[in-house]
Amino acid sequence: METGPLSLIDKYNRHLNYLRISITDRCNLRCLYCTPRDGLPKLRHEDILTYEEILRLASIAVKLGVEKIRLTGGEPLVRKSFHRLLPRLTSIPGLKDISLTTNGIYLTENLGKIRSAGIRRINVSLDTLRRERYRKITGYDGFEQVREGIRLARKQGFDPIKINMVVMQGINDDEVADFARLSLDHPYHIRFIEYMPSGFDDSDVRLRHVPNSVVKERLRIVGDLNQVSGQETDGPTVRFRFEGASGEIGFISPLTHHFCQVCNRLRLTASGHLRPCLLSDQEIDLKNPMRAGASDSDLAQIFLKAVENKPRSHRLVSGHSGSLSGKMSAIGG
Repeated sequence: METGPLSLIDKYNRHLNYLRISITDRCNLRCLYCTPRDGLPKLRHEDILTYEEILRLASIAVKLGVEKIRLTGGEPLVRKSFHRLLPRLTSIPGLKDISLTTNGIYLTENLGKIRSAGIRRINVSLDTLRRERYRKITGYDGFEQVREGIRLARKQGFDPIKINMVVMQGINDDEVADFARLSLDHPYHIRFIEYMPSGFDDSDVRLRHVPNSVVKERLRIVGDLNQVSGQETDGPTVRFRFEGASGEIGFISPLTHHFCQVCNRLRLTASGHLRPCLLSDQEIDLKNPMRAGASDSDLAQIFLKAVENKPRSHRLVSGHSGSLSGKMSAIGG
């Protein structure tokens, strides 16, 4: 397959060099904003991309200009033998960055395998620093496991360690200053993420987002924030640092300050569909053509078609009551 290094450029001149790959739709938690407490129907084993298929599609994407890959789920660490995939991904020629997003429950026992594969960058989803509140948000009493995983990751030299907090009004927004203070003495990158509609209705939960402008104002009690120069691989994050802090603060604001004009992402779902936009239900099938015998060039054309159809922006706005019909837990966030 012969392709140019910058083939994944859409009609709005966005270079899509970042691919998020969901390796499973399964998760060991039931977070309020992601999964109903009674769960969701799971894909059959045969409907999920095999590791060989993931590697093939990742290699095609890199040849088309993808430079950064992030593995997501569900929860990627629940997939059997996931560590066998990692070194093969990191060895793809031309891939500059590979990282992993996890809820941290199984992080401690897997850090060695992750590190030996050459991965040094991890994101840990953590929405509270309080054990009982953690149980209420996730449905599982696992806060101490996550905290220990983060501590050991730092000890083993993972850098950066990003801690992602989805801020929800009346649920955990009173902890934003506590999270920010973690960056003062620890080299963690704290990321405040505006809650987004997640594709299901749960009558027992009424989630509301908190604008990151409000979060930033609340952090004044911690100190003055100084903006950090961004890098091409930062994506939507607007970065700051407190004076003299070991770590940093980041804001991801998909509702109040959407970053669609600079979005550089594609998403490959566990079921083998390519989604040009997280907050749109538009997707294109790669798995079935691949299993029907499509060549690498054929599959590359499907990537290019998805890029061509990437929308200018999503239609969710602050205060909007709607949500996407696709399940966030199966898309990879």
